[in-house]
Amino acid sequence: MIRLSVPLRQALARLLLPLLIAAAFGLMLIGKADTVLIERARAQLADVVVPLYAVLARPISSLNDAVEEVRGLILLRSENARLREENERLRRWYDRALALEAENLALRRVLNAPVEPTPIYTTVRVVADVGGAYARAALLALEPNHSVRKGQVAVDSRGLVGRVSEVGNRSARLLLLTDINSRIPVQVERTGTRAILAGTNAPRPRIQHWTGPEQPQPGDRIVTSSEGGAMPAGLPVGVVREGRTGLEVEPFADLDRLAFVRLHEFGLTGILSPEQTARPMARPTPRPRQSGG
Repeated sequence: MIRLSVPLRQALARLLLPLLIAAAFGLMLIGKADTVLIERARAQLADVVVPLYAVLARPISSLNDAVEEVRGLILLRSENARLREENERLRRWYDRALALEAENLALRRVLNAPVEPTPIYTTVRVVADVGGAYARAALLALEPNHSVRKGQVAVDSRGLVGRVSEVGNRSARLLLLTDINSRIPVQVERTGTRAILAGTNAPRPRIQHWTGPEQPQPGDRIVTSSEGGAMPAGLPVGVVREGRTGLEVEPFADLDRLAFVRLHEFGLTGILSPEQTARPMARPTPRPRQSGG
């Protein structure tokens, strides 16, 4: 039997490839001759295979979910460690700020210095970007009985945005600090050097007309100055960058994605008259003229 099985196996091996090729050609001919039969057989085969595939795919899907869960736990652990470190660092800064605040209050009592008033602000929604190639402004939605005035300073969660340039009964126009008509008194936080931040309708305004021999350096933080009573000192503005035409300031505020801004109660003291800062009153409706009897 063993002697007969070896030649038989060799013969079957020689015939297997021709048989498979013949079967493939036969199936192709049958498919061309009767497509309905092939489609029906294919559908029946799919009906048999799909439940098996669903049963086999369920543990694979569960395994993938488990892998993703483990990966999420690993990322969560690393994120938790990072947040703990950041929380500890912020806690140290918080304690330092409390100590400096207490020291500041003690020095104020010794020097009999007046306490700065807490600014009052109003949060409003930015409804439209009305800027273009020649202007950088935004439109604000206001309540009917609002207290917004021309010249108020607008900031977002990061820094200075601009100033209110026009006020209506239900809306206001916000002139961004990048507008070519914007001129903001600023100072370098590191040296106290004062300068003017001039808008150029570009993403980054230009810093110019600084006082003192020391020039602002790239990387210096820029804050507002109280020069001329235009706005309070110390509001964060941006960071000095080297530009093509000179020193520029990259704003902290995200001026391209403004949703809400805070309007602070700091007007242009001594620059705008009360008539200019007040919002326009509604015009009375003219009465119809009565014809003479």
